[in-house]
Amino acid sequence: MAIKIEKKIKGYNVVKPEDKAAPAAAPAAPKEAPKAEVIQMHESLERPETLVGSTYKIKSPLFEHALYVTLNDIVLNAGTPYEQRRPFEIFINSKNMDHFQWIVALTRITSAVFRKGGDVTFLVEEMKAVFDPRGGYFKAGGVYMPSIVAEIGTVIEQHMKMIGLIHDPEMDESTRKLVAEKRAAYEAVTAGKKATPATTDAPAETTNGFPPGATLCAKCNTQALVLMDGCQTCLNCGYSKCG
Repeated sequence: MAIKIEKKIKGYNVVKPEDKAAPAAAPAAPKEAPKAEVIQMHESLERPETLVGSTYKIKSPLFEHALYVTLNDIVLNAGTPYEQRRPFEIFINSKNMDHFQWIVALTRITSAVFRKGGDVTFLVEEMKAVFDPRGGYFKAGGVYMPSIVAEIGTVIEQHMKMIGLIHDPEMDESTRKLVAEKRAAYEAVTAGKKATPATTDAPAETTNGFPPGATLCAKCNTQALVLMDGCQTCLNCGYSKCG
């Protein structure tokens, strides 16, 4: 049978009879194992009937009643190596009705951002940067909160750390040892001063567990910054203005 060649010949190769038989004798390629379909978070993802979540209590001196923040998570790719919990919705409840409008608006907008998918961790920094014109307050542990919205952002950050969405770098062993040494040295100095009559009635430490007179640390927002050897040093995170 004649075959008409309409294109320019750029090269040629002689096909031998054994070459034709080789492909037929070659073993069939093994079929690839079926791969799991990874489900990503996106706004068209339907809400399941049941969600897992946690509720956090916020007691602020700015409010007469406590706030209860509930964060519900959706579990993606359950039972697979790609299993992941992502925040899906937020609810804030309180007996205080003075701020009902902005609380409802905040929960709806935040839930919409959660359901949109992608990187939602930016919400934490945005909310923690909100300041109350009346001034902030110190929560239990001596941590300064510039506003109630900032504390809600802190709760969201705590929840994201719990589900593995935010990874908090742990303090290394050397820094932890340095902080312990600094605190022991400071307590030794203050213990010597307490022996004088002028400081006999001074409290041993504040309610947050740090020495009295400690100021706010700019790095961890904890009232644990003390003056040691002419340098401001934080007894909570190890931050020092002298480096």
